Amino acid sequence: MNPRGGWALIKRTWLSWLQYRSFFFLLAFGWMIPPLVYLFVWSTAAGGETVGGFTRGQFVAYYLVLILVNQITYSQTNWTVGDIIRAGSLNTRLLYPMSPHYHTLADEIAGKVVYLLFVIPVTALLAVLLQPELSAGPGQIAAFVLALGLAWALRFLWGYALALLAFWATRADALLAVQDALVFLLAGQVAPVALLPDALRLLATILPFRSMVGFPVEVLTGQVHGPDLLLGFAIQAAWLVGTALVFRRTWRAGLGHYSAIGG
Repeated sequence: MNPRGGWALIKRTWLSWLQYRSFFFLLAFGWMIPPLVYLFVWSTAAGGETVGGFTRGQFVAYYLVLILVNQITYSQTNWTVGDIIRAGSLNTRLLYPMSPHYHTLADEIAGKVVYLLFVIPVTALLAVLLQPELSAGPGQIAAFVLALGLAWALRFLWGYALALLAFWATRADALLAVQDALVFLLAGQVAPVALLPDALRLLATILPFRSMVGFPVEVLTGQVHGPDLLLGFAIQAAWLVGTALVFRRTWRAGLGHYSAIGG
């Protein structure tokens, strides 16, 4: 472990990413489009009435919060780490006097900072124009911050563990595409989980994808309270511990299997 060197690496990576901020702003905008589409679909459907208990303003609030949560929790390791392993670039990282995980965290944190430089002002402008209905007290905000931190950690480790399959498989893009589709369907992006059919709502509750995105949004928008809130945190924590154990075993097994020339 080398926290001082790791922090220096994070700052260096962030500064290098800022040089290409126009590209990353376009990328962030592309990620915003699906939630924006469903924001206008559901808010238009609600009109002056309600759909599934949601008013137009509540749909607006839900999807604006979802845009921010999705940008913060999205795991770039899904795609970048696998490419690094396949290209042999992991060789260089293994020779550094610090854990290779610092490089992954540096990319992750630098990306978040650059993306949010674009996403936060755009979301704030949309909030002024669309007037969401959102009122959250201090306790609700504190619960949201905790849920958001657990969601990021879970999505990061989950994506990292999937990316490590590159130690054995040449291409794992199809699996990653399936994962993104499940996140889209079951994490509350195509519709709030409360509006899904019973079978899909049960799957969304049991599987980890809602815990990665939808649950923090539901906490801040006031959709979960009391026992449901505690159950949501318990599910997040259980999946996080399980994913961390799988990640640790996969990393160790992958390093034992890894061999590359170049990098």
